Amino acid sequence: MLETRRLLAEWDAALQAELPDAVELRHRLHASPEVSGAEERTAELVAAAIGGEAERVAGTGRVLRIGPPGPAVAVRAELDALPLVEQTHAPWASANDAMHACGHDVHLAGVVALARAARRVALPLGLVVVLQPREEVAPTGAADVLASGVLERHDVRLIVGAHVQPLVPAGAVSADPGPVNAAVDEIEITVMGRGGHSAYPHLAVDPVPALCATVAALQETVRSAVDPMHPVVLTLPQLWGAAAPNVVPERAGAAGTLRTMHVEDARLLYERMTRTVEGIAAAHGCRGEVVVRRGEPPLVNDAVAAERTREVLAQLGVPTAPFASCGSDDFATYGVALPTLMLFVGTGEGLAGPMLHDPRYLPSDDRVRELARAALAGWIGSAGALTPDPPHLLR
Repeated sequence: MLETRRLLAEWDAALQAELPDAVELRHRLHASPEVSGAEERTAELVAAAIGGEAERVAGTGRVLRIGPPGPAVAVRAELDALPLVEQTHAPWASANDAMHACGHDVHLAGVVALARAARRVALPLGLVVVLQPREEVAPTGAADVLASGVLERHDVRLIVGAHVQPLVPAGAVSADPGPVNAAVDEIEITVMGRGGHSAYPHLAVDPVPALCATVAALQETVRSAVDPMHPVVLTLPQLWGAAAPNVVPERAGAAGTLRTMHVEDARLLYERMTRTVEGIAAAHGCRGEVVVRRGEPPLVNDAVAAERTREVLAQLGVPTAPFASCGSDDFATYGVALPTLMLFVGTGEGLAGPMLHDPRYLPSDDRVRELARAALAGWIGSAGALTPDPPHLLR
């Protein structure tokens, strides 16, 4: 135990020494964000801050390796910003029409501090840093990183992510096992009737009433089809019909998302939803169809890595807090090929303050250190989960 604490103290001291430069880097990244697919300058800046040889991946992404050859644990950070006009009034606020409103600037700075600190410590496994592009848009960057084969070439056995989260108390980290984010699929519903003049509805077949009945019925379909202990969220915020108020449209439609934590729930719901859409449309003399565009899978944390990480967090004196949500992250895509561990780093604004993707959201610089320590705990915990005979640091 004393050896473990000594080595953790060595890691923590190395992190602490890197924080001033990491915070300055965070300010530079925040002031000049780049949107998805255009992160070239961001990638170059972050890779240069880490140092060493960087391998290009997924277009604008980069991969760097630190430590010995052989098996490795990867840590991902996202490069892209959102197309938002910032409203924080910070001295280092964005001067263009993009903003790091999802905390990716904090993630990048924290992972840079971790990577630079790793060069000062003897690593039992390799540390692979994945600077991933296009987390915010589809097709997302995670799938391209996987398809490139770079993780296989570096023998990555598990990948760690850390994300700031306003609904987790400030200073706490969530490292729960099992599903922590939902799968998200896009849904488009179309009801087809026969168009006409609004003054002569008997000569038309209006798809709008059928669509309205369908949208309401689908909420009941979701409620009655799935175990109430399984989170499911169906949201249909887009509705469309006629282009003018005196026209009965030939078609009317709705679009939105379905979020599920369990793969089998999604399969069941799509069967039920299709029957509901087609049945209600037919009852109104119309024809209905559902198109599903599959998105990210559920994000499932490896149970052993989560348990080991919580142990390391306790040794670091970092409190833990439970958290899972029906939000989604393309980090889940890595789970198709290898175990994953996503940590949520609390920023504490809660429901009273700005949330992620809000133009006013601005985590404190303190979160750079907290994210770096969370990523450190995740890397150590994951290495311990993968090492059959771990050294003292990983026990």
